[in-house]
Amino acid sequence: MEKDKRLEATARLLEVMNTLRRECPWDREQTFDSLRSNTIEETYELADAITDHNMAGIKEELGDLLLHVVFYSKLGEEEGAFDFGDVANDLCDKLIYRHPHVYGDIHANTPAEVIENWEALKLRKKKRKSGTLGGVPRSLPAMVKAYRIGEKAAGAGFDWEKKEDVWDKVREELGEVEAEMKSGDKTDLEGEFGDLLFALVNACRLYGVDPESALERTNKKFMQRFNYMEEQAAAKGHTLHEMSLDAMEELWQNAKHNE
Repeated sequence: MEKDKRLEATARLLEVMNTLRRECPWDREQTFDSLRSNTIEETYELADAITDHNMAGIKEELGDLLLHVVFYSKLGEEEGAFDFGDVANDLCDKLIYRHPHVYGDIHANTPAEVIENWEALKLRKKKRKSGTLGGVPRSLPAMVKAYRIGEKAAGAGFDWEKKEDVWDKVREELGEVEAEMKSGDKTDLEGEFGDLLFALVNACRLYGVDPESALERTNKKFMQRFNYMEEQAAAKGHTLHEMSLDAMEELWQNAKHNE
């Protein structure tokens, strides 16, 4: 039987990692702690490629992230804690355990039912003292963390009965922001803005929108339009600082029209 090229590639990667760890001065010096920041950076680079729907970029960034998985596994092997095989096998065991609707006799006909079962199984397996929300990483960016908190709370049954009901909460929080703006207390105002953002993140979740991707899409759109404004102003010998708001608005509308 012809060998699976994926298995051959994995074996080659592990051997390359062994060689680098043994022979490269930089690789020899790395630790779990020294790699941590690079791992986070690589994850964001993968996220950028996904946002751009750049398949070549996604492939490259997946490779970079896979390197970190293999590197950490090598470090674990050197400490006698675990190796790459342990990582892969533990993952397989976890996936089988969390998919009883595939490997067992539990029924789940919708993605929502799968997620609800998943969260219940995770909580039962790990018996976290911190409860349902204990699995949300502390270092996640605030918006991603808010989304995951909402997901986990919903998995425990704490959610709006109808997704449309979330807008009552959004309007309530918006009213509290407006009220706090009149009081002039900046600390309380920050808290109310946080409550409003949290409600909007939950609205995104309920309507199947990734808030991080949505905001990044808007960021890119704004940057493209703003860059167009600066280029058009420069072509006429001006900077934006020298232009009136009406003139800038005209350039902004032109940028939108040319998209």
